[in-house]
Amino acid sequence: MISYQQCLDWDQQDQLKVFKDEFALPENVIYLDGNSLGARPKNSLNYAQYIIQQQWGEDLINSWNKADWWGLPTRLGDKVGQLIGAKTGETVISDSTTLNLFKVLSAAVKIQAAQFPQRKIIVAEKDAFPTDIYIIEGFIDLINQGYQVELIEGAEELEQVLEKDVAVVVLSHVNYRTGYFYDMSTINQRIHAKKALIIWDLCHSVGAVPMDLNQTSTDFAIGCTYKYLNGGPGSPALLWVNPKHRDQFWQPLSGWWGHKKPFDMAQHYEPANNIRRYLCGTQPIISMSLIECGVDIFLKTDMQKIREKSLQLTDLLMALIEQECSEFGFELITPQDHQYRGSHVSYQHPHGYEIIQALIARGVIGDYREPEVLRFGITPLYLGFEDIWHAVQHLKAIMQQQEWKNERYLVRSEVT
Repeated sequence: MISYQQCLDWDQQDQLKVFKDEFALPENVIYLDGNSLGARPKNSLNYAQYIIQQQWGEDLINSWNKADWWGLPTRLGDKVGQLIGAKTGETVISDSTTLNLFKVLSAAVKIQAAQFPQRKIIVAEKDAFPTDIYIIEGFIDLINQGYQVELIEGAEELEQVLEKDVAVVVLSHVNYRTGYFYDMSTINQRIHAKKALIIWDLCHSVGAVPMDLNQTSTDFAIGCTYKYLNGGPGSPALLWVNPKHRDQFWQPLSGWWGHKKPFDMAQHYEPANNIRRYLCGTQPIISMSLIECGVDIFLKTDMQKIREKSLQLTDLLMALIEQECSEFGFELITPQDHQYRGSHVSYQHPHGYEIIQALIARGVIGDYREPEVLRFGITPLYLGFEDIWHAVQHLKAIMQQQEWKNERYLVRSEVT
């Protein structure tokens, strides 16, 4: 049996507990949704005021040079790159994950078409975050060159589909629904053995699990900065390209920020000879700047320590739900094996939506995903063992007292 005192003891031994003070969290709230939107770094408020009041308000247009707004996408890219195994000059922060997927998918297909024109299959997961599939479908329709998408259930079906004429594979490093964590190195080897290219969606893994894109010979990667990296709602996304591919093709959203000499105002496009060729137009400077507040906190520690605590906290959550709530019909759909588990834990329950709403009303913020999935995001920098204990006690009370049956929890919000 795990006791409350045991959780308190683990918190006392926690080397990362000091980082909780870096975040502005409401009182009496246990935040288990950092896998959707990360908490706000405390210093972001003052930094936003400085950017708006000084850089924009006082320095005005001079800030493009004085504050190096122009270099912000690559400077931030280099900082984020330290968390993903990238070298200097390989990562850029720009646009959204959705747009960045379109860019790198276009590049990957173009590269493959030049060498293997017969390869017309793009592989993705059935259970991928839907925008990935939508972008693939839209891209195929746009170019109208006979490509087709094949959806797989998971790693088991990947081997079979790779026997076909696959050009590109798009996979989520950590599945957004189940928390399944792919072995990047092994998967890359399998895909490259069949002469296909891989694009990794890092939305639910960057800032949550260690990775090394260079060491694993990844081809392309994209991902959010507003989840585990705490960049703020809708903050621009990351884009990484293996240097061996970078200059083979420029992405089709060829805006002026990706031009080799943007201020020549030339009539025709010439791509930059570095990662900037994956930029489009003018970037959202205020939103982008705030990403640095979250990333700088990560750079004070290391991803291995974060991963170790993440596994301890997810182990605890699973064990406590089994110990305290086993009679209430929660079905664990997240892998128990550490090798295949990301940093969120998911359960299925027929009344998952209502239960999550009841938890939120009690100050325990998780989220719900169809079909019938309760998700609990574990963010080691601002969550402790005591938090997990209290969250499960709230869940237990909701089920014992049948609070989830309250009619107000049946009303679905537009955002669930």
